[in-house]
Amino acid sequence: MNPLPTLDWQKSDGLLPAIIQDADTHQVLMLGYMNADALRQTEETKRVTFFSRSKNRLWVKGETSGHFLDVVGLAADCDNDALLITARPNGPTCHRGTCSCFSEGGASGAGFLGELERTIAARLAAGDEKSYTVRLVREGVKRVAQKVGEEGVETALAATAGSDEELRGEAADLLYHLIVLLRAKGLSLAEVMAVLETRHAAKR
Repeated sequence: MNPLPTLDWQKSDGLLPAIIQDADTHQVLMLGYMNADALRQTEETKRVTFFSRSKNRLWVKGETSGHFLDVVGLAADCDNDALLITARPNGPTCHRGTCSCFSEGGASGAGFLGELERTIAARLAAGDEKSYTVRLVREGVKRVAQKVGEEGVETALAATAGSDEELRGEAADLLYHLIVLLRAKGLSLAEVMAVLETRHAAKR
């Protein structure tokens, strides 16, 4: 993690708002407050720690439920008086049992791909033979790659000779099997996105 700039702790009586964002889906999970000690503990333990205004003490998110937030990155805003923390949640973030304190559902849009990847990884880790994903990966990388090829052809055919509904369905199948192939090879969507970002930056 990159070092933070000098923060303006005096602006809000020693407390800064800290927005927690899912590192994989980019969904905003919650908002809390940190003092200098909470931030220091967060950096040292790599688990999000807040200052509880109601309890008047440091509070590790998940200390009761076990749903900790594992820190991936820390950043300050342009005025150095607010924090953005990217993290990976170990279970629901909200006390309601939902992923986010701001929404009852999971990530949407492009962020859903990160959630899908996480689901695929969980199914592979569980190894349930009833799961199509598990059975496919156990057939080997060549079989998964073959499925990606088949879905690519079907997507191209749908684009040239099918309806928009067929194209949407085939494109969804292609994306799913591509993520499975990446996981089977020990790779992630983040690594692919990093390649795209590098290429995009080079063409600016």
